[in-house]
Amino acid sequence: MQSSHHDSGFTVRLADPDAGRPGAGSASAGAPATGATGAAKGKSFPQRRRNRHGRGLRGELMLPTLPGYRTRSDRFDDLVLDSAQRLHDIWGKPLDGVRFGVDEIPPGLERLVADRTPAPMGSYSPATAEEGPVITLYRRVVEQSCGSREELQDLVHDVVVEYTAEMLGVPPESLDPVYRRRY
Repeated sequence: MQSSHHDSGFTVRLADPDAGRPGAGSASAGAPATGATGAAKGKSFPQRRRNRHGRGLRGELMLPTLPGYRTRSDRFDDLVLDSAQRLHDIWGKPLDGVRFGVDEIPPGLERLVADRTPAPMGSYSPATAEEGPVITLYRRVVEQSCGSREELQDLVHDVVVEYTAEMLGVPPESLDPVYRRRY
């Protein structure tokens, strides 16, 4: 998933869940192959909307206008996007080319648990010759540290501010005036 905003050079890319699956990027993956009977072939059973007898679900279980339509992962991605956009509105040019990512858990979590080390809420990868810097938040770790949606929104923003401040080499309090002042 990639979101480009009106400012040139500022993009936010989040982890694409379909990136690892074969055929996810092909144009014909969404078009069903039809045979002489008109039944969809080539799709697995869970991908078909109706079962082989013509019965089954005819539409979406949850309408897009209802709040339950979006998953927790989607809402978390929106919180990261909002925080990244807020920082970009404040700082502008220094944040051009920075990518913000979301992963489920940090790599090597088993080793951290075995060593009784607290799991990090995010990470910062400096820029390389091929791509710009990447700030990654770990969704499960951040969500488990919060009790409510308001706390989650504040904590996501604080983690984004902390790792962006680490990247820029400035204190987090100077990066965003409301850093840790909402609690």
